[in-house]
Amino acid sequence: MTLYFKYMMLLFKSQMQYRASFLLLTLGQCLTPFTVFAGLYFMFDRFGQLQGWDFYEVALCFAVTQMAFSITECFARGFDTFSSLIVSGNFDRLLVRPRSTVVQVFGSRFEFTRIGRLFLSAVVLIWAVTNINVDWTFLKIVALFFMVASGIVIFTSIFILTASISFWTVQGLEIANIFTDGGREMTQYPLNIYQKWVRRFFTFVIPFGCVNYVPLLFILNRDGYQHPVYALTPLAGVLFLIPCLIVWRIGVRHYRSTGS
Repeated sequence: MTLYFKYMMLLFKSQMQYRASFLLLTLGQCLTPFTVFAGLYFMFDRFGQLQGWDFYEVALCFAVTQMAFSITECFARGFDTFSSLIVSGNFDRLLVRPRSTVVQVFGSRFEFTRIGRLFLSAVVLIWAVTNINVDWTFLKIVALFFMVASGIVIFTSIFILTASISFWTVQGLEIANIFTDGGREMTQYPLNIYQKWVRRFFTFVIPFGCVNYVPLLFILNRDGYQHPVYALTPLAGVLFLIPCLIVWRIGVRHYRSTGS
C-alpha cells in the first residue's frame, strides 16, 4: 500500500501543475451528474412517484450509485484505460517489477477531477438522508455505508474484468461500457422498475441489486425486508471481486507481449 500511495501523490502533484485545468475539469464533472439529477427532479415534480418510490428514496439510490462510481473512477482508472498499456507494450515493464501487477495498474492512473462528481453525490446523499422518512438506527447507517463501499468494489471488479479482456483482444472493447456506464445509469434507480430478467441479471450475475436495492428496502423498512441480514447483502460485492481477480491472473499468464 505504501507504493500505491506514492503513485497517488506523484500523479496528484503532476495534475496540480495545471490548476486552472484541474478546477475546470472538476467543475465539469460536477455539472454532468447535476443535469441527470435535475432531470430526475423534474420527472418526480411532474409525476409524483415512480412505481411506489418517492423522490427522496430514489435520490438516495441515485446518490449511492453516483458516489460509488465516482470514487471508482478516481482510484481505479488504471484498469478502465488498461488497454493503452497493452497497445504501447508498457505492461511488459510492470511484469519485470517485483510488485503485484494489480497494485501497479491501480497506481498507473488517477482521475482526481472526479472529486466534482463525488461532491455532488455527497450533497444529494445528505439531502436525501435528512428528508427521507426513516428512523435511522445504527444498523441502517452501517447498511448505508456498506452500500457505498460494496458499490465501489463491484465497479472496480467490472473494471478489472473488462481490463482482463484486453489480454486477448489487445484493444479495449466498447461493449464493456454496458456494464460500467450502463450499470451506473441503471442502478441509480430501484431495480424493481425493470423487467424480471434484468433484475435477476443485476442481482445474481452482477450483484448491483445486493448493493442498492435489497439494503435500500431494509433501510426503508419495506414489508418482508426487516430482518437484519438484509443489511449485510452488500457484502456480495466482495464475492464478485474474487472471480474477476481470477480472470485477471489467467489473463496475465496468457499475455505474450504485443511486440511494441
